[in-house]
Amino acid sequence: MDVRSLRYALTLAEELHFGRAARAHFIAAQAFGRRIQELEHELGTRLFDRTSRRVSLTEAGERFLPRARRALAELDALMEVAEGDRAEPVLRIGVLGYGLADRWPVTRSVLAGCRPDLELTYVELDWANQYDAVRAGEVDVAIVHDVGGHDDLFVETVMETGRYAVVPADSELAEAGHLTGTDVWERPWVAPIGQPGLAEWTAGPAARNRVEVRSPTHIPIAVATTGCLGLHGEPAARFFPHPGVRYLPLADGPRATVAVASRKRDRRETVAAFRNAVRASTAVERLTRETAPS
Repeated sequence: MDVRSLRYALTLAEELHFGRAARAHFIAAQAFGRRIQELEHELGTRLFDRTSRRVSLTEAGERFLPRARRALAELDALMEVAEGDRAEPVLRIGVLGYGLADRWPVTRSVLAGCRPDLELTYVELDWANQYDAVRAGEVDVAIVHDVGGHDDLFVETVMETGRYAVVPADSELAEAGHLTGTDVWERPWVAPIGQPGLAEWTAGPAARNRVEVRSPTHIPIAVATTGCLGLHGEPAARFFPHPGVRYLPLADGPRATVAVASRKRDRRETVAAFRNAVRASTAVERLTRETAPS
């Protein structure tokens, strides 16, 4: 049974309002409602009665959710014990999209120098779970697309990159050197979904989205398949090449922000070591940029 869905159900039982419960987890109401429905389907019974005006617990929900709350409390306690008693040091890193992009090699090298005993494992994230995977302890640290809504986490900006339009290779836009909002806003767009803050990042094209994607890795595939336009950070042109698309600089709108996220209460040395390695790779990148011949 999915632990995150149980947490969503407990929040809904407290709020008795889908919109407020979804905002508490910083995800879109549609994605939140879908997870509740999947949980009920798995259980074979409804936990909530819904009408257009109110949400209430069913009898099954009254019986099930208190037990779920106790089970999650025990799970959280077990996680804390496990984090303190791991025989082999392992760091689980959640990665959204291209993650640290060109900074991965330096980050791994620095980390290996200071913690040669540390084993790294990687978990692919999407926009819907990039914060919740950290909250739930599914990963120790995550490289995320910072779109806000994470006051309960320790989130540190790593880099900001320019926005690039992802256009079909057979589009008349494909030969342009760069694009502006005037060039593209009236066209159908691929919609990144999963968190409310994505709407601000997509800005202009958000109102005209036609195709939904849940992960940055899916954007070039969706563009090539549907003929819609997509939006990405600049490193995607190198890390997600696709013969059916072209990446073009987009002059308007906020830059893409990449950040490192971990739980505020997590004081483990392994997490601190990873953060320090990322800072070191950022310093190396900055020095390289500043000393490069103009």
